Amino acid sequence: MDGTADGSWAVTGLDPLAGQVLEHLVAVPSADVTEVAAAVGVSAAEAERALRHLADSSLVLQIDGTAPRWAAGPPRPSLGTLLARRRAELARAEGLVERLHEVYEEVSGPRAAHLVEVLEREDEVSARYGQLLKGSSIEVLHLAKPPYVTGPRASAGEFGVAHGVRMRSVYETEGFTDTLSLKTALRGTGQGGELRLGSRLPVKLVVFDRAAALLPVRGDRPAAGSLVVHSPALVVALVALFESVWERAEPVSLASRHDGPVSKRSVTAVGPDRRTREILHLMATGMKDETIARVLKVSRRTVQKHVSDAGTLLGARTRFQIALLAAERGWLNEQA
Repeated sequence: MDGTADGSWAVTGLDPLAGQVLEHLVAVPSADVTEVAAAVGVSAAEAERALRHLADSSLVLQIDGTAPRWAAGPPRPSLGTLLARRRAELARAEGLVERLHEVYEEVSGPRAAHLVEVLEREDEVSARYGQLLKGSSIEVLHLAKPPYVTGPRASAGEFGVAHGVRMRSVYETEGFTDTLSLKTALRGTGQGGELRLGSRLPVKLVVFDRAAALLPVRGDRPAAGSLVVHSPALVVALVALFESVWERAEPVSLASRHDGPVSKRSVTAVGPDRRTREILHLMATGMKDETIARVLKVSRRTVQKHVSDAGTLLGARTRFQIALLAAERGWLNEQA
């Protein structure tokens, strides 16, 4: 008969040779050792050992006579008994695996908690943020984008960095239109922080002293909870992400906000004055007039007046043309 693959016999606990001997015996009424050895291509001694192994497993029996012969027992009940024993052994092994896994989780769970904390409630996130900010002594890196958490003490503006701690923030231009983000930015820059604006920030993020990082579990649902990352490798990667965004973002100064009247010569013959340059710079980042007015604490009409005067000087009709020509003349790079 066709030989059975060695792997099939391995799961029963039989070695390949014993399996071949059994396959031969079920195909003949009986055989002596010499006949078995010739059929499977091994020595008589090897065939004898295989037959003894099969007999111990109750798969074959010896027929006494002048010349001892061997015959296979009924395969289904004999092999069924063998497989039942194997199933019992596998069940015990599975139980051992489960016990080992339980021990592993008990040991690894607390260990993993040292690398990542999961904060599920808004008050937990706010309290942990304040704690991490208060404990920072060197630098805080901040990527801010909507939607913002609006719960009690949720905004960064409710907290402050310690004196001497450098704070760098990048706000998403499209979301820098509300009182909350402006208040937060003003507080940070008022304490010596640096502010930039960027489009389509990849994630909300705060990094504390390059030792821990706070980010939301879900970017579109900040109330769903946050993660505090302590893993050195992950923190390094998040710092690299921040630096990449920082390099591409546009610097913004909020230090010169005032409600002063519009100068009659807001755009002089040699170029725009300081206020016009500020407005053009913010306009080029994608800000709308209403947002620029809020940032610089002037009226919307004041913003439009400066933009209009710049357009007259440049000979430009659209805001796009104004921004493009202002950039070509270097007006956007000359911060007052």
